[in-house]
Amino acid sequence: MPVAGVSADQIADSWGDSRGDGTRAHQAIDIPAPGGTPVLAAAPGQVEKLFESAAGGTTLYVRSPGREWIYYYAHLAGYAPEIREGSPVQRGTLLGFVGDTGNAGAGNTHLHFAVNRMAPGERWHQGTPVNPYPLLAGSALRR
Repeated sequence: MPVAGVSADQIADSWGDSRGDGTRAHQAIDIPAPGGTPVLAAAPGQVEKLFESAAGGTTLYVRSPGREWIYYYAHLAGYAPEIREGSPVQRGTLLGFVGDTGNAGAGNTHLHFAVNRMAPGERWHQGTPVNPYPLLAGSALRR
């Protein structure tokens, strides 16, 4: 689970929910938590990109050791002090803190968590979105 203190039975599947006044579908899940709650690596890998965007705010991308998955963490309040691009992480490594940056809306503190299946040569912002809910709720993703 990428948010400290949150268990699988406390999350909801928000994959596919309408966003942007119906102009797009939500390709992630949102995990509500108080601002400043630790955000933890959901899986091992390497920090591939730290990025600020209008939509995601303070974001972080972790690529899996085999390079076939990207784990995307958005709306962070900030990064853990030791986190840098290239940092290796294990499941449970402190990455940052829950926030409301980007288009989350002031006071709407949550982690926007996405998983993308990556093809060879795809960059951190590419890939095919996969619903992370089954992974976090305990069902294995199928390849």
